Amino acid sequence: MDQPRPETAGATCPFADTARAQPPRPAPRPAHVSLVDWLRYFRRDILSAQPERLYRARMAEFRTPFFRSFLCNDPDLVDLVLSGRPEDFPKSTRLFEGLAPLLGHSIFLTNGEEWRRQRRIVDPAFESGRLREIFPAMWDATRAAVDRLAAVADGRPFDAEPHTGHFALDVIFRALFSIPVEDATAQDIFTAFREHQRSRPLVNAGSLMGLPRWAPRLHGRRTRATAARIRKAIRTLVDQRVAQIAAGTAPDDLATRLMTTPDPVTGTLFSPEDMVDQVGIFVLAGHETSASALAWGLWLCARFPDWQDRVADEARAVIDPETIYFSNVSKLKLTRATFNETMRLYPPVPMLLREAAKDERFRGREVPAGSQVVISQWHLHRHERMWPDPHGFYPERWLSDEGRAPARHAFYPFSAGLRVCPGSAFAMTEGVLALAMILRHYRVETVPGHDPVPVAQLTVRGRDGIRLRLTPRET
Repeated sequence: MDQPRPETAGATCPFADTARAQPPRPAPRPAHVSLVDWLRYFRRDILSAQPERLYRARMAEFRTPFFRSFLCNDPDLVDLVLSGRPEDFPKSTRLFEGLAPLLGHSIFLTNGEEWRRQRRIVDPAFESGRLREIFPAMWDATRAAVDRLAAVADGRPFDAEPHTGHFALDVIFRALFSIPVEDATAQDIFTAFREHQRSRPLVNAGSLMGLPRWAPRLHGRRTRATAARIRKAIRTLVDQRVAQIAAGTAPDDLATRLMTTPDPVTGTLFSPEDMVDQVGIFVLAGHETSASALAWGLWLCARFPDWQDRVADEARAVIDPETIYFSNVSKLKLTRATFNETMRLYPPVPMLLREAAKDERFRGREVPAGSQVVISQWHLHRHERMWPDPHGFYPERWLSDEGRAPARHAFYPFSAGLRVCPGSAFAMTEGVLALAMILRHYRVETVPGHDPVPVAQLTVRGRDGIRLRLTPRET
């Protein structure tokens, strides 16, 4: 499947006067490996289990004794799978069955009518008009994050990921339940979630081998224990909210809206157990993904200080820390370009997995029903046929129509089509605001000899964390 490199490969990016050093990416596996070696690579990290040729190929087929998969980098195929005929390519849970103890039957794992019902209830809570109402909670969480960072702003190395995770979970709990992350129950969830992440529940042997759905999945003891702890704590918050709704004292936040919005088709509401499932995925999607993107965004700004200064100058010009203006976020154009470029290089969710519901034909190849269809944002966002200098950090590309052109068919940080992330506007606002506010107050620097190595855990993280140094900016 190897194909020639495009004409732009190796050329200087047209959006900058000089080429920039490339930020880190995982070393790809050798082109040919045994099944045992492939399983070892896959178990360790999904990204380094992929060969270099996927940055050039429009499609690649992989066969194992357990399943066949087709990775699609062809824009027409991506559009077909995600937007054109999504019902013919339902979400495959094969890669994510390890998350089932935490997420249950949440919107992340379901298909068909069950998913449609969930989406009909969830979507109204994230309508564009609602974002303005949620923004004060987001602002408060951002101010709290800036204040907490003062404790590490002494120039000594620290791992940014726990701090961005703390911030992202604070946003989620303020928006969902009107409580800060310092609340005892929220703190318990935060601690348990970090333990759950370290248990690496993403890949499950039963899912890899294609066992039937009725066959039990042998999840690890630590995975099951941390998932149970998280779900128990979430259930406490849900039960408290049920009582508040009954008493007429519930705040008008996301949890209340989700629990009081009937399905317009069936008239049914989310049950408390339904809410535990949905809050689980909001914690995962709203906490893990946002924490990942913000940590990488800070590291990239540290690695490219000239661009960091531009973002900081913009933040000082636009943001008054004492005044909440939702409309000001739209004025942070350089910050948004930086955040987009961060998600292009380090998409929090690196791959989307679908399943062919019937026999298909892709680019002249037979795709049997049941085959796994992979949309790899990691490779699409760095595809050498679509992006000039695809592995380089160039926020400038997002500031012109020419630079943004590849994004129309090769940029999917929030998926696309029917299953596009309902909280995409929420996540973008949160990320842009946090990046601007942090850089307005602090200068970030890299730690020599500690370039982070991207790995796919629940999201794209640094193998040994993302280490930075922080000092206050002069005001």
